[in-house]
Formats: sequence, C-alpha cells, structure tokens
Amino acid sequence: MPNEMTHSLPFYIIAIDGGAASGKSSTARALAERLNLLHVDTGSHYRALTHYLLSLGIEPDAKSQLERALRELTLSTALAGRAAVMQMNGQTCAEADLRSPAVNANVSQFAGIPAIRQALFEYQRAQTEVAREHGFCGIVMEGRDIGSVILPDAPHRFFLFADPKTRSARRAAEGQSDSISARDAMDSGRKTAPLLCPEGAIKIDTGSLSLEAVVEHISQLVGEPCHESA
Repeated sequence: MPNEMTHSLPFYIIAIDGGAASGKSSTARALAERLNLLHVDTGSHYRALTHYLLSLGIEPDAKSQLERALRELTLSTALAGRAAVMQMNGQTCAEADLRSPAVNANVSQFAGIPAIRQALFEYQRAQTEVAREHGFCGIVMEGRDIGSVILPDAPHRFFLFADPKTRSARRAAEGQSDSISARDAMDSGRKTAPLLCPEGAIKIDTGSLSLEAVVEHISQLVGEPCHESA
C-alpha cells in the first residue's frame, strides 16, 4: 500500500523499446527489482490477445469478427510480485500459451492491426496509475512503441539493440524458434506504431554489455528512487 515516504519521493517512468531478443524483458525485470518499479511487459499483452483471438478461431484478416471480440473484452491488471499481468475477462493467459508456436507465428500480424493497438492504448497508459496505487517508486514499461506512442513524455527513454546473431542465439537459448529478421521486418514496416528508436531516446548496445552492466548504466542515468517494498 502507498505510504507517506513513497509519496514524498519522485515517481519514475522508464520506457524501454527494442526489437525481439534485444534484452528488454531481462533489463526491465532487473530494474524493477533494483529500483522497486512496476514492470509492464507490453509484448505479453499482444501475445495474450493473439492467443485469445486464435482460441476464438479469429484470424488477423477477419476484421469484423476481431472488432466484435475486442468490444466484448474487458481488461484488468493482476500483480505478480513487481510484474503487472494483463487479465482478459478476468483470466490470465498461461506462459506456455504466450510462447506457443501459433502465437509466435501470428503475434506480429495481430500487433500491426490498428484496432488491437487502440484497444491496448489506454490500458497500457493506465498502468502508471496502477503503479502509484500500489506504492511502487515508478514504472518500467517495455515494448516496441513505448517511448514513441504509449509514454512519449517519459523522462527516461531507452532503445536497446544488438546484432541479429546475438539476438538469434538468445532466442534459441529460450527455446524459441521465431525468426528475428522476420519479426524485425514486420515490426519495423507496419504502418501503425512501427518499431523505431524514439527521438531523444538513449541507445544501448546490449550485445556488447552484460545484463548487469546494462542495468547499472540505466540505474546511474535515472538515479535510485527508493527502496520501499511494494
């Protein structure tokens, strides 16, 4: 619960963008732990919605069916430690389903649909209030359009990148088989909220640094907000 000490300290908003396997999630989780921030993985939102729509038999090109399903969908947030977990109609998508081959093959197509991005837009922005309500020192949100679309005014915006070979190796180590180059092409080429380095964001090459070094670098740049337990 919030307390007077938490309210008297600055509230940190950190946006982290980057392509697949650029180190966003590992970095964001570590920052959340170190700085007592709420961690929001927006990539999981698109994966969860992809699984949900596929489970209804809805393909990316089924516009009317897709839009009807979105109108009937209620989004909420559950906390798992310092992670914000999106719930759809009160249900949480299992991690295995988020990373299934079907989701891997379709998530970029669904993520490029304007109606889906619009459905998540206000929900994702509202996570800053979730962080405040639960007494966190701030929020670290990761994705592909955080610093450019969702939180363009975030005081701390970072863009993580690494060479394709390094990122492919990371994906393989995770047991994932989706193509890095294909994901990059789809995410960067879509008309709605394409993957790009936001103007003014700090670029960090995670291929040449350890996770610990990346987290230390960002922590030094944003400062140490507070250490109260959420």
